[in-house]
Amino acid sequence: MTNRRRAVRILASTVLAALSWSAPAQSPAPKNPYAVMAPVVEYLIASRDDEIALARSAAPPSISTDAEVLVLGSHGYETAVKGKNGFVCFVERSWAARFHQSEFWDPNGRAPNCYNPPAVRTVLPQILKRTEWALAGVTRQQMIDRAKAEFASGNFEAPEAGAYSFMLSKQGNIGGKGAGPWLPHVMLFLPSGRAEDWGANKEGSPIYTVEGNAQEATQVFIPVRTWSDGSLGPLPKAHQM
Repeated sequence: MTNRRRAVRILASTVLAALSWSAPAQSPAPKNPYAVMAPVVEYLIASRDDEIALARSAAPPSISTDAEVLVLGSHGYETAVKGKNGFVCFVERSWAARFHQSEFWDPNGRAPNCYNPPAVRTVLPQILKRTEWALAGVTRQQMIDRAKAEFASGNFEAPEAGAYSFMLSKQGNIGGKGAGPWLPHVMLFLPSGRAEDWGANKEGSPIYTVEGNAQEATQVFIPVRTWSDGSLGPLPKAHQM
């Protein structure tokens, strides 16, 4: 081999080595760990009494003590405690979140809610039906299509005026393993509405809204100062959701 050819081979090897260091293979984008539903057992709470207590922690005892309490069974929510005041407390699972959220199938989600009577009449039926669909193996897209059809047929209604939910539990988990609760707050359900009407999602505003669509109501989140047990919650920051 001539000196010239040897020099060319050495130069080529050096360039290839440099390229291998300067342009490493890219790692694949992280996959959504909750892209599909987990086994049903992962969404269940082993102790019925624990689930009742967690559900009741959504509202002050003056309300939750006389509220109806639902617990999740293998086919849907079941009445565990009969109520007296028209409120219904239960622990929402991840599929009660917005359809677009990445945590839609997160088995760690535990969101204690206590719906007032208007929400029980017009919003809760949608959550109960969505839960039945989920436990029956219906996909997220199929659920979206079914929800649209239910609204079109009149089986699902827009939220009644004054519909809201207490979400004052500091024991819940609103998304992701170990994520915990957000802030103690009241969540209003509206048939429609703009964030601007509430001064929401603005710098310095503690109020947060999520706009509705053809199959989901507008939600308004209003932080309050205390958890259901009376202890102080953290101070809210602008659209910290």
